[in-house]
Amino acid sequence: MEIVYKDIRNFTAGELERLFLSVNWESGHFPQKLVAAMQHSDMVYSAWDGDRLVGLMNALTDHSMTAYFHYLLVDPEYQGRSIGTELIKRMLAHYWDIPVKMLLCDEGGQEYYKKLGFDDGNELHAVYISDLY
Repeated sequence: MEIVYKDIRNFTAGELERLFLSVNWESGHFPQKLVAAMQHSDMVYSAWDGDRLVGLMNALTDHSMTAYFHYLLVDPEYQGRSIGTELIKRMLAHYWDIPVKMLLCDEGGQEYYKKLGFDDGNELHAVYISDLY
């Protein structure tokens, strides 16, 4: 089946829970919070195989200087089909006029993102507080 991309923010808790847990993300255990997070995101692009949510990317922004891409995930059964790359391309095109575009990635993910135009920031390091772990 062909993958269809949508720019929607209304997901069911079950759709988000299944997708987030498919990639072993702890946030998948908080599906109602994920529903709210998507509804409050500035932009969300999603990938669908029929009625199955198989990929998602969201953005938070100040609409002037910075767009932060918080979630980018693709169901493991669908990885290797350029779904993540397509979601990133759509998001970068949407925020073409925002000069700083940021995301966090797992160790080893830098090379993937560098191929898509991101830089690892050399001396920059991400710091955060999370009550999920």
